[in-house]
Amino acid sequence: MLLSSAYLGLLLSAFAAATLLPLQSEAVLVALLLGGAHATWALLAVATLGNVLGSWVNWLLGRSLEHYRHKRWFPVSDTRLEQAQAWYARYGRWSLLLSWMPVIGDPLTLVAGVMREPLWRFALIVTLAKGARYGVLAAITLAWM
Repeated sequence: MLLSSAYLGLLLSAFAAATLLPLQSEAVLVALLLGGAHATWALLAVATLGNVLGSWVNWLLGRSLEHYRHKRWFPVSDTRLEQAQAWYARYGRWSLLLSWMPVIGDPLTLVAGVMREPLWRFALIVTLAKGARYGVLAAITLAWM
């Protein structure tokens, strides 16, 4: 029971951290790695899955975002949205390799939805980026144990 709740906590933490909420899942992963009671590969898989699913929510929001673009309550100006679209059009899908980065990663996944990036390609690139980030974090943590 305790094992499954640790994985669930990590999954939810990674999911929420990948949305536009300002949360960190790395601390949860490091704590579980330092505890030593869980398989490293399983922790990496759960954290990556949660983070990619959270990014998928951003992608879905982006897909429907332009429908509300001209509403008075829309939180992003036309100019700012056009700038983001131009940036994504210039650097393309490979900018999603930066989706793991704080501050810019989550908006990138949202813009990918606005730009109609195909889901399969989005998921592949984001999984690679976020999995690599967690892998590097785990390697550093385990090297210091």
